[in-house]
Amino acid sequence: MADGKSIMVDVSRCTGCRGCQIACKQWNELPATETRQTGSYQNPPDMNADTWKVVRFHDGRGEDGKPYWNFFSDMCRHCLAPGCLSGAVGDEMIQDEETGAVVYVGDTSQSDFDIALESCPYHIPRRDEKTGQIRKCVMCIDRIKDGLKPACVASCPTGAMEF
Repeated sequence: MADGKSIMVDVSRCTGCRGCQIACKQWNELPATETRQTGSYQNPPDMNADTWKVVRFHDGRGEDGKPYWNFFSDMCRHCLAPGCLSGAVGDEMIQDEETGAVVYVGDTSQSDFDIALESCPYHIPRRDEKTGQIRKCVMCIDRIKDGLKPACVASCPTGAMEF
């Protein structure tokens, strides 16, 4: 990889606004995911084929009894040595040489989803139940190649995300 890129997240600056989730869905034209209240502020509860980024909410009470909130922006990490590519049967899953982005560029319906998921240390890839395609964050590779930041990074109002 010649010039790999990274998205860094400073969790101490994240307010849990979910602007990054919305920007990802808008830029990638992903449909809304119907959810229901589960007793947590995290919504949606997990990633799926149409939700490539979630802000995970963790709340509780400290030793002093005061409530606390922690937020974590969860998405594909675009690993330097991506294990998920081991599920590919051809060249439908690649790591872009220029950016380092791990993207699925072809028909992934014949790829081994179980291997792709189990080989990812973060369990990120998701299978679209309707099409059989494996889907995940593409690091907004189209934006990067046009000299722009990924949509999630560009939308962050607190600067918690850096590219």
